[in-house]
Amino acid sequence: MGRAIVSPDGQSATFVELFFDLVFVFGLTQIVGLLHHDLSWTGAGQATLVFWMVWWAWTQFTWALNAADTTHPFVELATLLATAIAFFMAVAVPGAFGASSLWFAGTYVLVRVVGLTLYAIVGLSRPGLHSAVRTFSLLSVGGLVCALLGGYLGGEARPLLWGMTIVLDVVAALGGTEADGWDLHAEHFAERHGLIVIIALGESLIVAAGALVGSDFGAESLGVAVLAVLISCGLWWTYFPIAKPEMEEAVAGQTGLKRTRMARDAYTLGHFPMLCGVVAYAVALEEALAHPTTALPDSARLSVGLGLMLFLGGTAFSMWRTTCGSPLRRILIAGVTATAAYVVADVQPIVTLGIAASGVVLIAFLDELKAQRSTQPSSPSPG
Repeated sequence: MGRAIVSPDGQSATFVELFFDLVFVFGLTQIVGLLHHDLSWTGAGQATLVFWMVWWAWTQFTWALNAADTTHPFVELATLLATAIAFFMAVAVPGAFGASSLWFAGTYVLVRVVGLTLYAIVGLSRPGLHSAVRTFSLLSVGGLVCALLGGYLGGEARPLLWGMTIVLDVVAALGGTEADGWDLHAEHFAERHGLIVIIALGESLIVAAGALVGSDFGAESLGVAVLAVLISCGLWWTYFPIAKPEMEEAVAGQTGLKRTRMARDAYTLGHFPMLCGVVAYAVALEEALAHPTTALPDSARLSVGLGLMLFLGGTAFSMWRTTCGSPLRRILIAGVTATAAYVVADVQPIVTLGIAASGVVLIAFLDELKAQRSTQPSSPSPG
């Protein structure tokens, strides 16, 4: 009897998954460059469309690997194949709205097809999963066709068709996950999404380091760099000590269709705006380090504010969806901080980033207080 390809209980992230993720470090870098090249509403729209397809390729394959034994040779081979294809997809990102549009769309579809095929093969030994994957695959056809057509036709049709790709992808996710039988492994799923958040936050530091290398290391540049590290570390603190374990525990506490829906909403859909926030923040950071003594333009200050709101708001939504707790405090602090970072104009970047850092550190500090209170034993009642 051959070795089972279905994931065992208690499976953790493996090296081949981490290798797959590393390609998306490059992809994320390319998205930041794409947006920095055209920091306008048009550029932001194009970057969002491209980033969605990069994200959807990653998240669909992550669902497939959650169901598979990632140490199985066939699964490792399929993951390496997807890694190679995703590499060329990332290479095509800068020209996604130019000469490389069909190349980008074609490689995106290939990564999706490899993931769906792997999922279908894993599902052969589990009738419930096989039926669920078949439903999702059929619903995904429309989005894949629109992606290819957008890459082929180009022009004004491209953003419309790729926008339709997003709509159809969400419809496929909402409809496909209504089928029972996914049997999601919550711990592995949360771990994989935690790793991609680390990759995104690490990318913001890579951007800071890249912009700092070769500079004169003046006081302004060093001050911006210090704040960049502080904000990135603060964003890490707002996700990992409290949000991640609470979400993981909540998803693990559900079963069947409830677990699938919760994971879909909190992770597959809820984490996308979080990563968009990191991209927006990284773009503003690159601008700040390129001109550390010049006031940030309106578009860059808006990127700082939107970056904070998207990351912290996305985290708040994901926490609310899993734990039903109220994220109002987090949203209020993020909103006030983002607004202040934008409206305070004609100041050096160190001031704008200092405002952003204060809000992020405050949220991280309040989260830590919450964690400390939750671990303290309750006092015994008198009598």
